[in-house]
Amino acid sequence: MIHLAGPYLLAAVLAGLGAYGVLARRNAVLVLIGVELILNAANLLLVSVAAAGGDRWAAGNVLTLFVITIAAAEVVVALAVVLAVYRLRGDVDLDDVDLDDATVGEGQR
Repeated sequence: MIHLAGPYLLAAVLAGLGAYGVLARRNAVLVLIGVELILNAANLLLVSVAAAGGDRWAAGNVLTLFVITIAAAEVVVALAVVLAVYRLRGDVDLDDVDLDDATVGEGQR
């Protein structure tokens, strides 16, 4: 049986850095990195709890695989949106994004 203080502390640090990255950053790519840090903190918690407990069905490991799959799909969709905004506006600053006047199929200005 492993001691869980180390993984819990590391997961808390990762989640805190991720939350700071999501809340304090203006660049969309850095916000995505913050979201990924939060998801990695959740993965670390799931794996460490599964390793510490004698779970017969290995639910923590299976849930970790689901979180990794969802994170990969989230990155693909979010980066496609960021790329579309960059092509439309020329930057990915989240404070300047106003999609009310953008129409689908308009192209670059």
